[in-house]
Amino acid sequence: MQEFEIKDKSIPAGSNSMVTYRIARLPTHTSIDLPVYIFRGAAPGPVLLLTAGLHGNEINGIEIVRKMISDSSIVPESGTVLAIPIVNIYGFLQTERYLPDGKDLNRSFPGSQTGSLAQRVAWVLMHEIIPKIDFGVDFHTGGASLNNFPQIRCDFDFDINLQLAQQFAPPYIMNSSMINKSFRKAAHGKGKHIIVYEGGESNRFDDFSICEGINGTLRLMKALGMKSEAPEPILETKKLVKTSWIRARYAGIFHSLIQPGDMVTKNQLLGTITDPFGETTYPVKSKEEGHIICLNNMPVLNAGDAIAHLGKLK
Repeated sequence: MQEFEIKDKSIPAGSNSMVTYRIARLPTHTSIDLPVYIFRGAAPGPVLLLTAGLHGNEINGIEIVRKMISDSSIVPESGTVLAIPIVNIYGFLQTERYLPDGKDLNRSFPGSQTGSLAQRVAWVLMHEIIPKIDFGVDFHTGGASLNNFPQIRCDFDFDINLQLAQQFAPPYIMNSSMINKSFRKAAHGKGKHIIVYEGGESNRFDDFSICEGINGTLRLMKALGMKSEAPEPILETKKLVKTSWIRARYAGIFHSLIQPGDMVTKNQLLGTITDPFGETTYPVKSKEEGHIICLNNMPVLNAGDAIAHLGKLK
């Protein structure tokens, strides 16, 4: 089995290593570095990339990769795993989604070696990491107060992506087209296949989402021939072909009667919106049947704000 070459470093089979890429230096002379961990099995096999923290405040994905490194479950029997627990180091330290340049890293691909900080991080990923992999899982969470039930997002138009999602076996697989300048689309342009895992909300641990992320990754590794064993799914995987948002028709305080992962029926009462003075109460009902794949945990809403994301099987 050949040695794995990365950043002028040769890593033999059956060993682990780490390399660091220098991204930039801040005005304070603080370095922005990108640590990449390499875990090699004893036998040949595919190269799987695990990335987390493209958005610095999405800590569930960071914890998924950290736990797998800590308990050595990330180490493959065959093939190679590249793990980047925190892609956006600065955002993580500041508990922010973005980088110091105000850019969203996941809208900055393929990047530029001489561009903004976000573009420089993207350039390193595209030129130093992506050419070395076969498949990848990019871990994310919902935005501020938006709690995503564990799900994989992939483009159903590409069979390999749907196959990877089914092998991950999350509670939900969501049809999601590739977004311009995103990591997933840029990698696809290079012939590499990355699926996106979403679970929980930003700046908050969700133990179930973390557990599902770990177990799904192990199931994917088993399907790729990198592991001989993996946990069985505890929930049946549901394939969602389309989604829609349930939004507040009135401003007020939302009192929820639902949880992420619930199935709801047409005209089901999802909760109520009240004013803070006890004068008015408005019912919130579902216009159609579906599954709650995301719930807004912020009770105070303005008219038009998202309440829940509804996934539909057909």
